Amino acid sequence: MQTSELRILVVLSEEMNMRKAAERLFVSQPALSQRLQSIEKAWGYSLFIRSQKGLTLTPAGEKVIKYAKEVVLKEEKVKEEILELEGEVHGTLKLSVASIIGQHWLPEVLKKYVRKYPHAKISLITGWSSEILKSMYEDHVHIGIIRGNPEWKGMKQHLLTDTLYLVDTEIQHIEDVLQTERPFIQFKSDSSYYQEIQDWWHRQFQTSPKRTIVVDQIETCKQMALNGIGYAILPSVTLKKEEKGVYKIPLLDDEGKQIERDTWLLGFESSFQLKQVKAFLEIVKEYNQ
Repeated sequence: MQTSELRILVVLSEEMNMRKAAERLFVSQPALSQRLQSIEKAWGYSLFIRSQKGLTLTPAGEKVIKYAKEVVLKEEKVKEEILELEGEVHGTLKLSVASIIGQHWLPEVLKKYVRKYPHAKISLITGWSSEILKSMYEDHVHIGIIRGNPEWKGMKQHLLTDTLYLVDTEIQHIEDVLQTERPFIQFKSDSSYYQEIQDWWHRQFQTSPKRTIVVDQIETCKQMALNGIGYAILPSVTLKKEEKGVYKIPLLDDEGKQIERDTWLLGFESSFQLKQVKAFLEIVKEYNQ
């Protein structure tokens, strides 16, 4: 079986959804379905069970996927070792990044990276911190960038610290929150961030918000707040200084200090030895100076 077919199986096992897998592989969904049927015929077993909810691995599929991942990973490592013999930075930089950082910090860094190292490729996954840690432990990526302060036994570098603000077009003082009838707009996030906001809210007000709106993405939350639909609590990394007509009230802890949230860069020592990863770390260092 060709490595390209094994890669298809790996992507399918990661997405467990034909449409999403087709998008990642840049093929149509019918073409991918036909390719999968051909692969299953070659193996002589059904590897996935299809349903409206997505894909489910069969017992045979679990064994084949394990084999596919091992082969694909070995091939990638051999290719990286071969490229290491050459002078320039080649290979694929595999990143798994918190969505907020992927939207508001990473683009400028990657812009510098691709300009300086045009031969390097980039594979990027964004999501919640729990998903990123899973990708790291399963050896899918070289570097993970995570919000909060996770426990990690590998290489760990502090990336940035930002502060939290209550953002609104009308509310100018934190105590005004108790008087307004406008909704508190929240975005879905990892449990640690959500819990931090909840703890602060109950310490500050000893009651729940009168009205809430919950959205999937932080950018949707931000735009709704900037357009006066309601108020939101946002990290400073998402906010621009030039935004006008918006009040930004810092969240304070019990000691009157601004509440901060850290972002960390994680990896294993073996990944940090790769040229494309070293190059990325150099760009990050330059950007943060």
